[in-house]
Amino acid sequence: SVDVLFQSAAGLLRERVLGVVLTGMGDDGTAGAAWIKAQGGTILTEAESTCVIYGMPRMVEEAGLSDAVVPLPEMARAILQRL
Repeated sequence: SVDVLFQSAAGLLRERVLGVVLTGMGDDGTAGAAWIKAQGGTILTEAESTCVIYGMPRMVEEAGLSDAVVPLPEMARAILQRL
């Protein structure tokens, strides 16, 4: 579960965590993204236009946890800009 990964990373690295939520089904990642945001970290979500399944990114975005919605071809650049 990505929620467990995100929570572990945020617990250790706090505001230095950059979470990236890509295509996927369901709401996995939403609780972990909330934990990252609560620790001062950043969340990027994949844009609906490039997702195979716009479930996980949609849930994170709708929860108001996404700092930026990024199409997949631009994701690497968006990550590097925030490192």
